Amino acid sequence: MSESVSMNAPLTAADGVPLKTRLQQQRRLKQLKAAMLVLPLLLFLLLTFLVPISTLLTRSVDNPEVVSVLRETTQALKPWDGNSLPAVAVYDALARDLQRAQTEKTVSEAAKRLNMELIGFRSLLQKTARKMPPSPEAGQNTRDVFIALDERWGDVSHWQVIARNGSSWTPYYLMSSLDLRQGTDGKPELVPEDERAFLSIFGRTLWISFWVTLWCLALGYPLAYWLATLPTRKSNLLMILVLLPFWTSVLVRVASWIVLLQSEGLVNSALLWTGLIDSPLELAFNRTGVYIAMVHILLPFVILPAYSVMKSIPPSYMRAAISLGDHPFAAFWKIYFPQTVAGVAAGALLVFIMCIGYYITPALLGSPQEQMVSYYVAFYTNVTINWGMAAALGSLLLMATLLLYGLYSRLVGANRLSLG
Repeated sequence: MSESVSMNAPLTAADGVPLKTRLQQQRRLKQLKAAMLVLPLLLFLLLTFLVPISTLLTRSVDNPEVVSVLRETTQALKPWDGNSLPAVAVYDALARDLQRAQTEKTVSEAAKRLNMELIGFRSLLQKTARKMPPSPEAGQNTRDVFIALDERWGDVSHWQVIARNGSSWTPYYLMSSLDLRQGTDGKPELVPEDERAFLSIFGRTLWISFWVTLWCLALGYPLAYWLATLPTRKSNLLMILVLLPFWTSVLVRVASWIVLLQSEGLVNSALLWTGLIDSPLELAFNRTGVYIAMVHILLPFVILPAYSVMKSIPPSYMRAAISLGDHPFAAFWKIYFPQTVAGVAAGALLVFIMCIGYYITPALLGSPQEQMVSYYVAFYTNVTINWGMAAALGSLLLMATLLLYGLYSRLVGANRLSLG
């Protein structure tokens, strides 16, 4: 009887703690140590990746200027129908807001934001804030005073702009980045054709990225296959030449291409000397130069993943297919090529994503017709200080990147990005 009780009793450690509890404590301790080791990396990703992206997405819809400066006016406009002139109480609220903003020197913040949607609003708001009397004269109401100062205060469209900015969040920047605007019925509509710009810029960015990726694949795949089939000693030696561009600044490489491709550069001089051409070719400061430089810079990003996959494919597969009577090309297409799809697709995805965010090469080696979306992100950040538009364009590029990754995951499989 005592033996059965002792057999059913839980095992205990030397200090009397049940062995199961002690094992759980040890497991939790190991998990805590592992979490502490990973914590610095998580903090690094949080501060350098997640926080900047979250800030970018927030700034693309952030709209604090009008709400903070014209607080009473935006509140008074909420029940407005948007078709007729607002009530006198709304004009009264605007007068109080402008007097306060003039004292706090914040009129320019709201004026700049409203001027983005309706040209001339900046001068209208600043002039009204300067000339607005403290109180209406006898027999006048505030609406008459505003319209007497400037007849545009009797235009419903100006009040519609203020009402649209009555929230601290706005789709304006994202819609403008797609050449859209909010119509009178509140629905998005395309801006007039002579005002459209960003759809063609995005189309140009995708078109240039497509051709650069295609040229990188056309040049990189056979080169990676040749390196993979060479003896190890020779392939390692030639791989140094592939990696050599990584040791040189992109700016230096673009400057070198300018020297090579310009009208009196080395390429045109050599072609003229050999008699192949009679006049210099236009190779720089156009799309041809952009293609050449970008393909040269991004080619290793296709070669390296393709080479790593090809090197892991046993050559016996091809020999076995040929020995069984298959044509070498058919054996390559049916046996070898499908095994390289993951690496080639990963390289193409990497090149395309890097292309859509390229800035230096098109800016230095291209004409105004070759500038891509990233150029305008820099323009709005550094020149016009329009963080909303810069963030909106950057957010759309981020969305395009996520869509490309989703397409890759669906067609090839994200689990094959390891190139194994």
